[in-house]
Amino acid sequence: MDDDLSEMTRESLVAEVKRLRSAIREHRDSSGHDLCWHHPQLWGLLPEPIPADIAVPPWPKFLRGCLKYRESLERELPEARRHEQEYDASLHRRTPARPNTIP
Repeated sequence: MDDDLSEMTRESLVAEVKRLRSAIREHRDSSGHDLCWHHPQLWGLLPEPIPADIAVPPWPKFLRGCLKYRESLERELPEARRHEQEYDASLHRRTPARPNTIP
């Protein structure tokens, strides 16, 4: 899967590490409603295509998962500042479809 790495020069490897670190930091630094989104822009950094057949749970199970995720934030980051804004779709960063998505 990662055979391309053995073909890269040191300079290419360093550039790749910097690119990936930048993307990881952007994801890590997400805040507010951006924490809850599908992240194809992050997955698109991998050389293999993003599978188009990603499974999505039915609404009740999905919402239970959202609640568990939020509860874990409460436990793990109890001092995190609170984001009081309601969700506004016009403010959400939409990510264009990635060219390496498998149809």
